[in-house]
Amino acid sequence: MSKTAVVTGGASGIGAAIVQRLNADGYNVAAFDLNPSPDGFGQIADVTDREQIDTALDAVRDKFGPVTILVNAAGVDTFKRFHDLTWERWEKLISVNLHSVFHCAQAVLPDMMETGWGRIVNISSSSAQSGQPYMAGYVAAKSAVNGLTKVLALEYGPHGITVNAIPPGFIDTPMLRKSESRGLLGGTVEDHIQRTPVRRIGTPEDIAATAAFLISEEASYITGQIIGVNGGRNT
Repeated sequence: MSKTAVVTGGASGIGAAIVQRLNADGYNVAAFDLNPSPDGFGQIADVTDREQIDTALDAVRDKFGPVTILVNAAGVDTFKRFHDLTWERWEKLISVNLHSVFHCAQAVLPDMMETGWGRIVNISSSSAQSGQPYMAGYVAAKSAVNGLTKVLALEYGPHGITVNAIPPGFIDTPMLRKSESRGLLGGTVEDHIQRTPVRRIGTPEDIAATAAFLISEEASYITGQIIGVNGGRNT
Protein backbone atom coordinates (compact mmCIF):
# COMPACT_ATOMS: atom_id res chain seq x y z
CA MET A 1 0.00 0.00 0.00
CA SER A 2 1.39 3.41 -0.96
CA LYS A 3 2.14 5.67 1.98
CA THR A 4 0.82 9.23 2.22
CA ALA A 5 2.97 12.21 3.18
CA VAL A 6 2.12 15.77 4.17
CA VAL A 7 4.80 18.43 3.73
CA THR A 8 4.17 21.84 5.27
CA GLY A 9 5.68 24.83 3.51
CA GLY A 10 5.63 22.63 0.42
CA ALA A 11 5.19 25.34 -2.21
CA SER A 12 8.76 26.67 -2.28
CA GLY A 13 12.33 26.22 -1.10
CA ILE A 14 13.19 23.19 0.99
CA GLY A 15 9.55 22.13 1.31
CA ALA A 16 9.05 22.07 -2.45
CA ALA A 17 12.22 20.01 -2.95
CA ILE A 18 10.96 17.48 -0.39
CA VAL A 19 7.58 17.27 -2.13
CA GLN A 20 9.32 16.58 -5.45
CA ARG A 21 11.62 13.96 -3.94
CA LEU A 22 8.85 12.08 -2.15
CA ASN A 23 6.74 12.14 -5.31
CA ALA A 24 9.67 10.64 -7.21
CA ASP A 25 10.05 7.98 -4.51
CA GLY A 26 6.46 6.87 -5.08
CA TYR A 27 4.65 8.33 -2.08
CA ASN A 28 1.31 10.10 -2.22
CA VAL A 29 2.26 13.66 -1.30
CA ALA A 30 0.19 16.63 -0.15
CA ALA A 31 1.75 20.08 0.20
CA PHE A 32 0.29 22.42 2.82
CA ASP A 33 1.11 26.07 2.20
CA LEU A 34 -0.40 29.55 2.05
CA ASN A 35 0.48 29.53 -1.66
CA PRO A 36 -0.50 27.03 -4.37
CA SER A 37 1.95 24.17 -4.77
CA PRO A 38 3.21 23.33 -8.28
CA ASP A 39 3.73 19.72 -7.20
CA GLY A 40 1.86 17.15 -5.17
CA PHE A 41 -1.71 17.46 -3.96
CA GLY A 42 -1.67 21.11 -2.91
CA GLN A 43 -3.81 22.31 -0.03
CA ILE A 44 -4.01 26.00 0.86
CA ALA A 45 -3.73 26.07 4.63
CA ASP A 46 -2.33 28.25 7.39
CA VAL A 47 -0.41 25.71 9.45
CA THR A 48 -0.79 27.83 12.57
CA ASP A 49 -4.56 27.35 12.40
CA ARG A 50 -5.71 23.95 13.67
CA GLU A 51 -9.09 24.19 11.95
CA GLN A 52 -7.47 24.78 8.57
CA ILE A 53 -5.04 21.93 9.19
CA ASP A 54 -7.86 19.54 10.05
CA THR A 55 -9.83 20.56 6.95
CA ALA A 56 -6.79 20.04 4.72
CA LEU A 57 -6.06 16.66 6.34
CA ASP A 58 -9.64 15.54 5.73
CA ALA A 59 -9.15 16.30 2.02
CA VAL A 60 -5.90 14.33 1.97
CA ARG A 61 -7.46 11.35 3.75
CA ASP A 62 -10.41 11.38 1.36
CA LYS A 63 -8.04 11.21 -1.61
CA PHE A 64 -5.23 8.99 -0.32
CA GLY A 65 -6.16 7.46 3.04
CA PRO A 66 -4.31 7.75 6.38
CA VAL A 67 -1.40 10.15 6.67
CA THR A 68 1.67 8.29 7.95
CA ILE A 69 4.46 10.70 6.96
CA LEU A 70 4.76 14.31 8.09
CA VAL A 71 7.52 16.74 7.16
CA ASN A 72 7.31 20.06 9.00
CA ALA A 73 9.14 22.45 6.68
CA ALA A 74 7.08 25.65 7.06
CA GLY A 75 9.04 28.58 8.44
CA VAL A 76 9.50 32.33 8.55
CA ASP A 77 12.38 34.48 9.76
CA THR A 78 13.02 38.04 10.93
CA PHE A 79 16.26 39.97 11.38
CA LYS A 80 15.87 42.39 14.30
CA ARG A 81 17.89 43.32 17.34
CA PHE A 82 16.21 41.67 20.30
CA HIS A 83 15.23 44.97 21.92
CA ASP A 84 13.58 46.06 18.64
CA LEU A 85 11.58 42.85 18.24
CA THR A 86 7.89 43.46 18.83
CA TRP A 87 5.79 41.01 20.80
CA GLU A 88 3.52 40.58 17.77
CA ARG A 89 6.44 39.53 15.57
CA TRP A 90 7.81 37.26 18.30
CA GLU A 91 4.44 35.52 18.51
CA LYS A 92 4.35 35.13 14.71
CA LEU A 93 7.81 33.56 14.66
CA ILE A 94 6.95 31.13 17.43
CA SER A 95 3.58 30.32 15.90
CA VAL A 96 4.85 29.50 12.39
CA ASN A 97 8.11 27.82 13.37
CA LEU A 98 7.00 25.92 16.49
CA HIS A 99 3.24 25.90 17.04
CA SER A 100 2.69 24.57 13.51
CA VAL A 101 4.79 21.53 14.43
CA PHE A 102 2.62 20.97 17.51
CA HIS A 103 -0.62 21.24 15.54
CA CYS A 104 0.40 19.12 12.56
CA ALA A 105 2.08 16.37 14.58
CA GLN A 106 -0.83 16.11 16.99
CA ALA A 107 -3.28 15.99 14.09
CA VAL A 108 -1.59 13.12 12.22
CA LEU A 109 -0.35 10.97 15.11
CA PRO A 110 -3.69 9.12 15.44
CA ASP A 111 -3.32 7.89 11.82
CA MET A 112 0.21 6.73 12.51
CA MET A 113 -0.68 5.00 15.78
CA GLU A 114 -3.61 3.19 14.21
CA THR A 115 -1.41 2.07 11.31
CA GLY A 116 1.47 1.09 13.59
CA TRP A 117 3.95 2.96 11.39
CA GLY A 118 4.90 6.58 10.96
CA ARG A 119 7.61 9.07 10.15
CA ILE A 120 7.90 12.66 11.32
CA VAL A 121 10.77 14.81 10.04
CA ASN A 122 11.07 18.33 11.44
CA ILE A 123 13.12 20.90 9.55
CA SER A 124 14.80 22.97 12.25
CA SER A 125 17.91 25.13 11.72
CA SER A 126 21.64 25.06 12.31
CA SER A 127 21.16 28.43 14.00
CA ALA A 128 19.60 26.50 16.88
CA GLN A 129 23.01 24.88 17.40
CA SER A 130 25.22 27.93 16.95
CA GLY A 131 22.96 30.89 17.66
CA GLN A 132 22.49 33.76 15.21
CA PRO A 133 22.45 37.49 15.93
CA TYR A 134 19.20 39.34 15.22
CA MET A 135 17.18 36.12 14.94
CA ALA A 136 16.06 35.57 18.55
CA GLY A 137 12.52 34.40 17.82
CA TYR A 138 13.54 32.12 14.96
CA VAL A 139 16.39 30.53 16.90
CA ALA A 140 14.24 30.09 20.01
CA ALA A 141 11.50 28.37 18.01
CA LYS A 142 13.86 26.09 16.09
CA SER A 143 15.66 25.14 19.30
CA ALA A 144 12.31 24.13 20.75
CA VAL A 145 11.61 22.04 17.64
CA ASN A 146 14.79 20.07 18.30
CA GLY A 147 13.70 19.43 21.88
CA LEU A 148 10.17 18.47 20.86
CA THR A 149 11.63 16.05 18.32
CA LYS A 150 13.42 14.13 21.06
CA VAL A 151 10.34 13.97 23.28
CA LEU A 152 8.08 12.71 20.50
CA ALA A 153 10.65 10.09 19.52
CA LEU A 154 10.62 8.69 23.06
CA GLU A 155 6.84 8.76 23.40
CA TYR A 156 5.91 7.26 20.04
CA GLY A 157 8.78 4.89 19.23
CA PRO A 158 6.82 1.98 20.76
CA HIS A 159 4.09 2.64 18.15
CA GLY A 160 6.45 2.18 15.19
CA ILE A 161 6.86 5.94 14.69
CA THR A 162 10.23 7.61 14.27
CA VAL A 163 10.76 11.34 14.80
CA ASN A 164 13.91 13.15 13.68
CA ALA A 165 15.00 16.69 12.89
CA ILE A 166 17.17 18.11 10.13
CA PRO A 167 18.81 21.46 10.93
CA PRO A 168 19.90 22.76 7.51
CA GLY A 169 23.02 24.85 7.23
CA PHE A 170 23.61 27.44 4.49
CA ILE A 171 20.98 26.45 1.89
CA ASP A 172 20.21 28.23 -1.38
CA THR A 173 16.54 29.13 -0.91
CA PRO A 174 14.40 32.16 -1.75
CA MET A 175 14.47 33.08 1.96
CA LEU A 176 18.28 33.11 1.97
CA ARG A 177 18.56 35.10 -1.26
CA LYS A 178 16.12 37.66 0.10
CA SER A 179 18.28 38.02 3.20
CA GLU A 180 21.39 38.43 1.04
CA SER A 181 19.72 41.18 -1.02
CA ARG A 182 19.00 43.07 2.21
CA GLY A 183 22.58 42.72 3.44
CA LEU A 184 21.59 40.55 6.38
CA LEU A 185 23.91 37.57 5.92
CA GLY A 186 27.09 39.09 7.28
CA GLY A 187 28.67 38.89 3.84
CA THR A 188 27.74 37.56 0.42
CA VAL A 189 26.81 34.00 -0.44
CA GLU A 190 30.30 33.60 -1.91
CA ASP A 191 31.83 34.75 1.39
CA HIS A 192 29.89 32.06 3.22
CA ILE A 193 30.88 29.43 0.69
CA GLN A 194 34.52 30.12 1.52
CA ARG A 195 33.71 29.51 5.22
CA THR A 196 32.07 26.17 4.43
CA PRO A 197 34.41 23.15 4.53
CA VAL A 198 32.95 21.51 1.40
CA ARG A 199 33.20 24.88 -0.42
CA ARG A 200 29.71 25.06 -1.84
CA ILE A 201 26.31 26.27 -0.82
CA GLY A 202 23.77 23.63 0.12
CA THR A 203 20.72 22.97 -2.02
CA PRO A 204 17.13 22.16 -1.09
CA GLU A 205 17.74 18.79 -2.74
CA ASP A 206 20.44 18.03 -0.15
CA ILE A 207 17.83 18.40 2.57
CA ALA A 208 15.25 16.45 0.58
CA ALA A 209 17.65 13.52 0.18
CA THR A 210 18.21 13.36 3.93
CA ALA A 211 14.48 13.58 4.62
CA ALA A 212 13.83 10.78 2.13
CA PHE A 213 16.36 8.57 3.89
CA LEU A 214 14.88 9.22 7.33
CA ILE A 215 11.45 8.31 5.96
CA SER A 216 12.70 5.09 4.38
CA GLU A 217 12.64 1.64 5.97
CA GLU A 218 16.46 1.70 6.02
CA ALA A 219 16.24 4.39 8.71
CA SER A 220 13.81 2.54 10.97
CA TYR A 221 16.41 2.34 13.78
CA ILE A 222 17.07 6.09 13.72
CA THR A 223 14.87 8.24 15.94
CA GLY A 224 15.22 11.24 18.23
CA GLN A 225 18.22 12.45 16.25
CA ILE A 226 19.25 15.90 15.04
CA ILE A 227 20.86 15.21 11.64
CA GLY A 228 22.86 18.24 10.53
CA VAL A 229 23.13 18.88 6.79
CA ASN A 230 25.49 21.82 6.62
CA GLY A 231 28.64 21.09 4.61
CA GLY A 232 30.68 20.87 7.81
CA ARG A 233 29.81 24.35 9.13
CA ASN A 234 28.45 22.82 12.36
CA THR A 235 30.00 19.62 13.68
